[in-house]
Formats: sequence, C-alpha cells, structure tokens
Amino acid sequence: MSETFFGPDFQALQGQDPEIAAILISELDRQRENLQLIASENFTSPAVLAALGSTLSNKYAEGYPGKRYYGGCEEVDKAEVIGIARAKELFGAEHANLQPHSGASANVAIYQAFTKPGDTVLAMSLPHGGHLTHGSKVNFSGKWFNVESYGVRQDNELIDYDELRDIALRVKPKMICSGATAYPSLIDFKTVRSICDEVGAIMWVDAAHFIGLVAGKAIPSPVEYADVVSFTTHKVLRGPRGGMILSKAAHASAIDKAIFPGMQGGPIMSAVAAKAIALKECATAQYQAYAKEVIVNAKALAKSLEDEGMRAVSGGTETHLALIDIRSTGVNGKVADERCGRAGISLNKNAIPYDPESPAVTSGIRVGTPAVTTQGMGSEQMPVIASLIARAIKDGEDEAKIAQIRKEVNALTAKFPVYPA
Repeated sequence: MSETFFGPDFQALQGQDPEIAAILISELDRQRENLQLIASENFTSPAVLAALGSTLSNKYAEGYPGKRYYGGCEEVDKAEVIGIARAKELFGAEHANLQPHSGASANVAIYQAFTKPGDTVLAMSLPHGGHLTHGSKVNFSGKWFNVESYGVRQDNELIDYDELRDIALRVKPKMICSGATAYPSLIDFKTVRSICDEVGAIMWVDAAHFIGLVAGKAIPSPVEYADVVSFTTHKVLRGPRGGMILSKAAHASAIDKAIFPGMQGGPIMSAVAAKAIALKECATAQYQAYAKEVIVNAKALAKSLEDEGMRAVSGGTETHLALIDIRSTGVNGKVADERCGRAGISLNKNAIPYDPESPAVTSGIRVGTPAVTTQGMGSEQMPVIASLIARAIKDGEDEAKIAQIRKEVNALTAKFPVYPA
C-alpha cells in the first residue's frame, strides 16, 4: 500500500486533510508506475525526504552560521556548516553557499554579485539550449540586462567557440555564461576561460543540468576554471529541489551578500540539511558508479531512438540527456509530449537548434536517464523504452494502442520499483 511509505504521521494527515493526502498517494503511484524521463527530475533518497519533512522547517535563520539575525539557530547552524564543508570537498571549491531556494534564485544572485542593470552579458541562446535566466526577453535577465547570445553551429549542432569569441571581442561582456538545459554535449571550459580572460569577463557556469555528473566524476568539472558556478541540487545530483553556488574565495563575500540580504531572506533550513545529506551520498563509490551509468543509459537511449527512425541532435549525447528531432515521425513535439503522457511516459517537448516550429510546438523532445537509472534500469532496458516512446508517438491517435503501451510501461516499472513499501 502506498500509505505505508509515508509513515505513521500520514494517518493523521489523512484524517485532517484527506484531499491533500490523496494527492500525495496518487503522485507516489504516478512516480512508481510511469516512466520518468524528464532530464531535470530524479528520485531522492528517503533520507533526503526525511530531512525535508523535519522540524528544521520550523526555524527562521536569516544570515549565515554564527551571524544570524534570529536566536535559537545553534542546531541549524551545524547543518549548514556541515553542508558547506561537504560541498567544498566534493567539488574542490574554495567557497560554497547552500542557501538559494532554486537554480533561478542562484542565478539572480550571480547577476547581482557581478553586474548591474544594463550591463552586457554573453550567454547561450534559449532556442539553442540555453535557459530562461540566460537572457530570455520574458525573464528578468532579458529585461534588466543587455544579453548577447551565442549558439551552436548548424552543421554539427555543437557550440561554435569561434563565434563565441568573436561576439565577446565585439561586445566586451561583463560576464560570460556557459551551461544549458538542452545541450547534450560537453562544454570546453578551458576555451571559455581563455575567452573570458581575453575580454576581462567573469566566467559563470550554470551547471544545473550536469553538476551531478561532475559530482560523480563522470565528466570534467568547471570548478577549476570558473569564477562562479551555480546549479540546482535536484536532477542528477539527486538532492532536494533547491540551488547552490560555488565560487573562488575572492568572490565569497559578493556571493553571500547577493543571496542575503540581496535577493532572499531566511534559507529553508530543512532543504539546506537535505542538500548536505545528498552531498554526502554523492561522495560515495556507489554514486560515482551511478553517475557513469546515467551517461551509458543516455547514450543507449539516444541510439535506440535513432534505431526507431528519429534523429539525435549533435549525433548523440555525452551527458544525461538527449535531444531528439522527431520530424521524421510526422508528429511535432507538443503532440508527442501529450501522447507519451497518456501512455505513462513523462518527457517534454523541446525546441531543436534552428527549429522551424514555435517554442510552444517544437520539432523535438528531450529525454533524460537520471530517474530510470536510480530505479536500477540499465542499457538492456533502453531499447525497450525507445520502442515504447516511438510507438506512443506514432500510434497515439489509437486509444487501444495507447492503453497497451501504458500496460507495458507499468509492467516495466514494476520490475524496478520506486520507494518500495
């Protein structure tokens, strides 16, 4: 029974608020029964969930350990100090701040620490894989800053570092951001560092999507090159929803002041403790093996989708995600997303580079393997998953076929249970 997962306090919740209790149960069932292929999602450990639901939620702790603006912070101080030490050791960083409420919050702080409104920032184009906070006109970054964009080459769909350098030399940005949400290849941080040095720009890496692979020593780290690195603590990192910032010691004061009092008040101390737990988990040999397996699975899934007649952008992946051009199916990304959802497959529509469709429609889908790898699925399961995706996209108008695919999805996930009772 799903209720047994939540523990004895759940019975009180069911009596007090049965509507919300029912949602908790149904969401657990959805996570257990469906294929979770959202590249930015994962399953945290029960220990992380326990910290999130702990009494640390009750504590207001504006400020930093030993320098709080409220009394009674002795115990939560310990959790933050432990988390900071673990982050610095895991990533080889000189400074760490665990307080950002989200990846976007961390990015707001970075703009505040190193720039002022109107300054020029160079970042990856959203249609080519960047993020809203990298200069989108509907986001604060695009409204408050002069954001110039670089992208990928049309012939190989890889970052054009020559273009990046040319733009940097022309616009002389205060800060250059590398990192993306839908870029399946590795980033050449050494080259980006050289460009930043040439134009005198701060090097900011938004590592939200791939920091877990760095933590698991599965891909190269940006920390030695960057002035500052921001990221989320969920995704491959497998921690709670939240953000974090690493920086050189010279920038520690600016970063800390930008977080508090610059853009948020008290940290969510239950989340800070949960981040500390996740960081400890990431330091294990088991996690390092997991991070490498995430990439193995992503490569296998991308290849299997190509075997199904679709095209992997940039020829495949070197990370945890793959961007798939599905135009060969005759179905757009929006329809594919909806059809897969009805079949019990959670993924997302996504623009591909030089996409002829609008961002609301798209010609592609994005798939990721962090969650299914956490469940224990391996390369043997990736062709099966690819077949299920392809059938759902191509046969989605037939409700009987969708029902059959959902049945097969449920049978597969039952073999790799999430949060077993």
